[in-house]
Amino acid sequence: MPLHRQISAYFISKISSGAWPPGMRLIPQRELCRQLGVNRSTVVTALGQLAALGLIEGSRGGGTRVAASSRAGASGPDAAARSTGAAGQLGGNWNDYVEEGIHYPNLPAVQAINRLEYEAGLIRLGTGEPAPGLLPGESMRQVLLELAQNPLPPLSYEEPLGSLILRRAVSQELSKNGIEADPSSILITSGALQGLQLIALGLLPRGSTVLLEKPSYLYSIHAFQSAGVKFSGLPMDKDGLLPDQLAAAAIRSKAAMLYTIPSFHNPTGILMDAGRRDALMDIAGGLGLPILEDGAYQDLWLDDRPPNPLKARDREGRVLHLGTLSKAASPGLRIGWIVGPEPVVRRLADIKMQTDYGASSLSQLAAARWLEGGYHEQHLVLLRGKLRQRRDFMLQLLDIHFAGLASWNIPAGGFYIWLSLNGTLSLRRLFKAALQAGVLLNTGDLYDRSDSRHLRLSFAYASEDEMDHGIAALANIINNQMT
Repeated sequence: MPLHRQISAYFISKISSGAWPPGMRLIPQRELCRQLGVNRSTVVTALGQLAALGLIEGSRGGGTRVAASSRAGASGPDAAARSTGAAGQLGGNWNDYVEEGIHYPNLPAVQAINRLEYEAGLIRLGTGEPAPGLLPGESMRQVLLELAQNPLPPLSYEEPLGSLILRRAVSQELSKNGIEADPSSILITSGALQGLQLIALGLLPRGSTVLLEKPSYLYSIHAFQSAGVKFSGLPMDKDGLLPDQLAAAAIRSKAAMLYTIPSFHNPTGILMDAGRRDALMDIAGGLGLPILEDGAYQDLWLDDRPPNPLKARDREGRVLHLGTLSKAASPGLRIGWIVGPEPVVRRLADIKMQTDYGASSLSQLAAARWLEGGYHEQHLVLLRGKLRQRRDFMLQLLDIHFAGLASWNIPAGGFYIWLSLNGTLSLRRLFKAALQAGVLLNTGDLYDRSDSRHLRLSFAYASEDEMDHGIAALANIINNQMT
């Protein structure tokens, strides 16, 4: 069967089955060509056949959508009644429901990255997770074998705060970084991201303002915005957030909370020094401003151990601390935690029980054994060595290919190098050009909407061969676009 007929047949099957409902926007032709590996004339021919059948149509806002009466066999007055009738104000069109939900969709670029990260053959230079080869597969297999050799506890729901065994193990782990937290002050979450969502929903009134570093990881997700919370960005220097800017910003915006990543900040990789942390705690304390500390990268130091977290300096119960196993041990295990005052974690636990009735009991059992058995500490030693080697290799490549094109930091831990281009350009255009060359990027505008000159480069995922090819290709693209 000719390629254009294969494509149109595939589209017809999706539309006729209801998988692609009326009003759904199709991906752009250029992206469709890339995904299918065909030229544009083939796609245009296929789409033309679908348009002639009345299955797709151009939309006023641009692009192409599935037609309102596009289901196979749908025609005449009955089809019209189905498309405009009994579903009330939304008209029975699933696309209307999709667009009216209260939770904001991801940014289009983030949606594209989330989808493209699973395509074979792309060099992932921005991915914020360890490469599969850095994950402790053999050690985790040993953990599961140990669990299988003993009677399993009942695989029922855990208590609202999470497995007591795991919370005790997390408490011991936190003490290594100076945080003294009783298990009753710890809530187990399905990853740190769920912790952010629970805090946004459970602690902050709609219309309130959160202060945060700019750029920041929080700008790339919509956990807080979907809850009606606004952001106010604070400037940074090489040592992190500037405390002397905090008081004026908090008073001006009537801020409800400060969010910060003091250790190996995402996306810049900046490490806040001990003096800056003390100053931040003093000023926030004087303002009565609660702090949400994201400690996702705290243990991923590559040179010297970082200062203790803000939570270790907290004597008033003013800091909520987020932690996770996703960045070091296993993203797929989906285990994180929130540490804070007992009334706060109980409130968040109540919301969690309303949403998912607790993290997986099997995952919690494995995580407890992982921590109690000393596997985590052993793995961190190996992981830091491998990440250090990857960081140094990427820095060498940047010296070779980006001298005169950009400047960059030398991160003391975490996953990221914050690349600052010497000139401005369209980051969207750069993203598309890099994708055409087989390189997937995280551009700076994901973390600061006004950014036009930064890239978050990750040395945690791509192999050395991929880094070698990807950095060279990226430099060539940027050279062409800046001239």
